[in-house]
Parts: sequence; C-alpha cells; structure tokens
Amino acid sequence: MERTIRYKLGGSEITLGVDETGSGPFVVLLPALSSISTREEMRPLLGRVGSRFHAVAVDWPGFGGYAKPTCDWSPEMLSTFLDWLITKVTPRPHGIIAAGHAATYALYQIVHRPGTTRRLILIAPTWRGPLPTVLNGPRPWLARIRAAMDHPTVGPLLYRMNVSRFVVLKMARGHVYEDPEWLTGQRLAAKLAIARTQGARYGSVRFVTGALDRVENRASFLDLARRANVPILVLYGDHTPWKSRAEIEALAEIAGVQTERLPNGKLGIHEEFTDSIADAVMTFLCEEQLPSTAKP
Repeated sequence: MERTIRYKLGGSEITLGVDETGSGPFVVLLPALSSISTREEMRPLLGRVGSRFHAVAVDWPGFGGYAKPTCDWSPEMLSTFLDWLITKVTPRPHGIIAAGHAATYALYQIVHRPGTTRRLILIAPTWRGPLPTVLNGPRPWLARIRAAMDHPTVGPLLYRMNVSRFVVLKMARGHVYEDPEWLTGQRLAAKLAIARTQGARYGSVRFVTGALDRVENRASFLDLARRANVPILVLYGDHTPWKSRAEIEALAEIAGVQTERLPNGKLGIHEEFTDSIADAVMTFLCEEQLPSTAKP
C-alpha cells in the first residue's frame, strides 16, 4: 500500500511518501540519501520482508518524489525526523534496514535511543558524502558550492547541469549499479524525475558536499557501531567502489557485527540484486523467536 504522511518542519508541514505491506512486528526500511534516492528503491525488498513482518519504507525529508521546501537541511534535522518516525509511526520496530548514508543515521539513533530496535541491517553503508570521499576529507570551499546551488537564479541552472542524463548515468554506472544497462528506459526516467522534483537541489547538494554527514570521520562511524548494542548485519557487493568498501570492511572487526560480502553489486545492490540481499535479510531478521504479536 502506498500512502503519505505529514511531518511538521518548523511552522509548516511537508509531505513524505510511505510504502507498507504485511503484518506483525514493524521492520523499517530506510533508503539511501542521494539525488536519485527514494523509498521506491526499497520496494522489491519491501515485498520480501512483508511476508513475515509489517514492512514500512519511507522517504527522507528533503528527498523522495514530493515537492520539498527551501531548507538548509542538516544532520540534526534528519535525526529528529528519524526519532519521530521510530517513536510515532513505527514504534519499537523489530528491525531497521538502512541503505547507504541512512546506515549512519540508524546507528546514531540506536546509540542515542537505546531500545530503538532489536536488529539492524546495513546495506552498503556509508558515512561520508561523495565529494569529501573523492577529496579524502571536507574542504572549506564546499560551502561555496552549497551557497551557489541555493541561489534563486543561478542555483536551478547549476543543479540541472549536475543531474543531467549524462551525469546521472556516469555516476550510477561508476558507483551504484554493476550492470551498465540496468539504469535505462523507465528506470532512468523515474530516477531523473526524482532528481528534478521541486526543491530537490537543497538536500542533494548537502548530501554530495558532506553537509549531511552524521559523523566526521571513520573513528566516529566505527564507534557508533561498537556502542549500538544490537546484532548488526552488514551486506555489500564484491564490486563496491574501493573507497567505500574500505569503510565497510572496517566494520568487520567490531564484535557483534556480522559482515557478508555478496558476489555481485555496488552501492545499489539492494535494487539490482534484491534476491541475494533478501535471503540474507530474512535469515537475519528471523534468527531469534519473533514477539508474540507476529502472525504466520
């Protein structure tokens, strides 16, 4: 079932898309943060999880397919939203499944709100935005890029250039999808439509330039995983870009973290290779006896 929720932001409300299916304990699916990310990337996995659980996938504020307000999005704002979601919309979920940058927000939530969930699954987790990753760290001039993109006249033009068909395909084929022909036709059209939604540039530029990084360095990222105090499963593909792969594999040294490298996939492995992801996800979610509210 597809529906919307209204989330209060300051003195106004914004509309966010929600997909849900199944019954039983909640499992929350959090899509990645990127110019082309939306809850729709979780739909194939949502159906599999919904066979045993009440599966809910939701768009992040500043992302997804609905119009977005002019806003200086920040990690604090996204964490506040996630806390509201887990508390008011999907209370005490049995599990959280978080892709990409959402992984660090899920870890942060669990550490700062003990008892949030019983199980955490991280799919190709990241903690640092694309440009800081390429540059091996943040740079002061990245703030000027954000300011230029926010400009009411110049900003839309600059943003349109950066989410052109050519640029989206180049980035997706280089980092997100293993098969260069996977993102074509209707899939590509849908991704381009997401990137060009009203107000999309404000969240997108902040993600790309690292302004939505929930932590500042690898040590802090790993520290969140150490302090999470719930079983964690990390899934990633064998063709994950090497810089991201190094950050993911650092998690394998942490007690309580189970890491599984799958034979295919890059950062979008949950979209492109859903079956292999789903098998590992369901095994992990069902390892312990479900609460009595679960339905067969």
